Amino acid sequence: MTLPRYLSFVLPPLFIGGAVLWFWLKPDNTAHGEGEPHPPSRELVADRVLPGKAKPRNTPWAEELAGTLRARLNQAGHRSGEALLVFKDEAARLAFLARAGEAGAEVLGEIPALNAVRIRARDYDRLAAELGGRAADYSSVGGNPLLGSEPPVEPREAREARPVGTGLLQAIGIPDGADPAWGRGVVVAVLDGGAAPKAPPVFGLRYLDIGYGISGPGDDSVHGTAVAALIAAVAPAAELLSVRVTGQDGASDAFAVSQGIYAAVAAGARVINISLGGHATSPVLGEAIEHAIASGAAVVAAAGNDQAAALAWPAAYPGVVSVGATDAAGRQAIFSNSGEGLQLTAPGYAVQTTGPAGDSFSFSGTSASAPVVAGALATVLSKSPGLSPAQAADILASHANDGGPAGADNDYGRGTLNLGWTLERDNPARQDPAISSQSYDAATGTVSVVIQNRGSTSLSGLAVDVALDGRTARRELAELAPGASASITVPARALLEGETLKVMSRLSLPAGLSDADESNNARGGVATGAAPRR
Repeated sequence: MTLPRYLSFVLPPLFIGGAVLWFWLKPDNTAHGEGEPHPPSRELVADRVLPGKAKPRNTPWAEELAGTLRARLNQAGHRSGEALLVFKDEAARLAFLARAGEAGAEVLGEIPALNAVRIRARDYDRLAAELGGRAADYSSVGGNPLLGSEPPVEPREAREARPVGTGLLQAIGIPDGADPAWGRGVVVAVLDGGAAPKAPPVFGLRYLDIGYGISGPGDDSVHGTAVAALIAAVAPAAELLSVRVTGQDGASDAFAVSQGIYAAVAAGARVINISLGGHATSPVLGEAIEHAIASGAAVVAAAGNDQAAALAWPAAYPGVVSVGATDAAGRQAIFSNSGEGLQLTAPGYAVQTTGPAGDSFSFSGTSASAPVVAGALATVLSKSPGLSPAQAADILASHANDGGPAGADNDYGRGTLNLGWTLERDNPARQDPAISSQSYDAATGTVSVVIQNRGSTSLSGLAVDVALDGRTARRELAELAPGASASITVPARALLEGETLKVMSRLSLPAGLSDADESNNARGGVATGAAPRR
């Protein structure tokens, strides 16, 4: 089993005679002001690399490793005292299970397909002797990260946000409501707190228990139910599979989500929604996601609500359909994480959804945005059964509303979900020019407006009128290909702190153009000065 490149920092290897690994559990020298931890000395490694032989617990290296184990397995953001062990093969895993108690470990769970075992350390001295003396049996060793630790907050200018409310379908281009047949024949797994089994039957559910029960306590079931309801709102006929991956404390971790992924794939899920995330990960989770993708499932994950310039895991993993949040106007929600690799954004600010008692309540976060995309994927797959989930995800992204500057960017990914356009993508007569976004650049004192062709034919003869400060500037556009975006820039005055500038952009269309959606031909907004100019 090879360790993914992005996780190489977890387990830096040192092979002596092709036999053994130097674990990430090596003591961290940074506390002593020495910079990066030094590689182990050859003498120390040579003392502990006799493959397959347990070493005495009272050797200096074992005492050192036991102390490091205690510190690393009890660090913040991880399940206290737990480790995730991945073995080189089934024989090594089974042999460990037979001697786990002797090795100072309590087995909490396993994923046989991955040869992964979740343990709690009961005796750090014995566990150190096990890891050091039988290192050749292991592919990776690490802690069990909680999916909930927070990164540094990215400074952002305050912005107004429009609640989505009951207008979710309109916000994704479905003004006439979802077809009751959308999603039929597609299994969508909901890895979450567990939807409430006693909720009124406003949407269909079946349950898969991987050892955590079928519904979470308190707020946990509220979250899981809300997420499932949003998938059903977009794909009413999809078969929803609720997989609870949270413990009694309401928190989840890398191993639980990995178990849920394997179980969902085995149960036939083509779409797996994970409205959970954290800023630490594990090789176990990476392998589970690779397994799902290789099996032909799409993994949809929330980017995180930390207002950070980094995606949470598992959304940050390559191949995952990572989803950020927007408001009803298609603007990035201030809490939504940004970052390289973001795929899509979708409505996630004050969205009405369903609670465990069948009640309606307002739900905000990328936890809401991800299931909207998962439901859209199920809808596309049901209407185009010849597509793979990966192909369907690419189609959603290539028919998304361009947010921010023209083209893909870290705040909006490839754009904001437009299911209406996606479902009309094969209509050769569709014409739909749109003002996709507008923004004010304080550094240059300019307003930029992005125009997008959301139709199936090239457009020419378009013009944009931009009104600001009591004057209007017109810009004409060259031919715009289907799906393409173009940006125009208009000079504006510099704003002092607290000053505002009203901006209104409006498209002027050539005669005879039949516009599929006239509501996106104009966009208004207010730019605000963020800092005094001296």
